[in-house]
Amino acid sequence: MSIYVIDDHPLMREAVAMLLRRQRGGVEVVELERLSQVEDAVASHGAPELFCLDLKLPDTDGVSGVLALKQLHPGIPLAVLSASPAGDAEEQCIEAGADIYIEKSSGAFEIGAALRALLNADSGFEELAPTDSKLSRRQGQLIHMLDRGLSNRQIADELGISEHTVKVHLWRLFRRLGVKSRTQTLHYARTHGLLAI
Repeated sequence: MSIYVIDDHPLMREAVAMLLRRQRGGVEVVELERLSQVEDAVASHGAPELFCLDLKLPDTDGVSGVLALKQLHPGIPLAVLSASPAGDAEEQCIEAGADIYIEKSSGAFEIGAALRALLNADSGFEELAPTDSKLSRRQGQLIHMLDRGLSNRQIADELGISEHTVKVHLWRLFRRLGVKSRTQTLHYARTHGLLAI
């Protein structure tokens, strides 16, 4: 398994690769400048565990890189790292299939924490509660927080975690329930009695 960092800015690419090597000792981190290099690299370096994709590459336009990667590797986590503020592109990237949107201006600690949370998303949850075979205790907490109308920032503050980590937890919750939004999550929770407690 390898992690692929696709960014045409050498300094940024090397910095993200260094963060990933520190977090995942022994894993191969493959650095690429273009999206067009991905398939040859996967053939040479092995199956991907994670893609870190710069939104603006010479051979992509808008979210075309996200769409292309998700079509080629639909089950692989995809983190978009962008110089654009989240408000400008985050929603489009998530709708196109990205799992998390990280602003490059976040800094090394925040970027590292977000990537670590994405890589460890399954192990980031507590064991399944005995009363519910589907959800972990943390996922149950998230549903109740969504029902209270809390924003990602408010959830992060209440749980003492980063906002990026909240996004990863919500992504895992959506996948677990087979939904795509907060509204769908709450509808599922109400119709399946998950808010009755």
